[in-house]
Amino acid sequence: MYKTILVPLDGSKRAEAILPHAEELAQRYQAEVVFVRVMEPMPYLIGPEGMPVVLPEDELAQCRRHVQDYMDAVADDLRQRGINARSQIRQGPVVKSLIEAAAEENADLIAIASHGRSGLSQFFYGSVAAGILQRVERPLLVVRARS
Repeated sequence: MYKTILVPLDGSKRAEAILPHAEELAQRYQAEVVFVRVMEPMPYLIGPEGMPVVLPEDELAQCRRHVQDYMDAVADDLRQRGINARSQIRQGPVVKSLIEAAAEENADLIAIASHGRSGLSQFFYGSVAAGILQRVERPLLVVRARS
């Protein structure tokens, strides 16, 4: 039924709530799991006098290495359990990047944990799960993560 399962992660424990579900489905259907982390374009920081400050390139590279190490560790963990898994990092708007990744990977399922924001928090930060749900025509498994 499922050959490729796309699993968005953001590095948080709440996002990792989807991992047991993705692992079970991957084992049951002999599916490949593709972990995706989207790094949004780095905004400028505002300095002491209101002037924009650009992060040094070496700090950006260090951040990307940290993210890559995390993603590799998550994929390695599943591979040690006999599941075909890999990871990728994308840059851009989160929802759009995840939808593009699902299309390029021809994902049969997108499995994501919802942080369960509501009220003003959801208004300001939006919901990645809701954004994906409104824009994709492929199966979507959403698990509400608890803190």
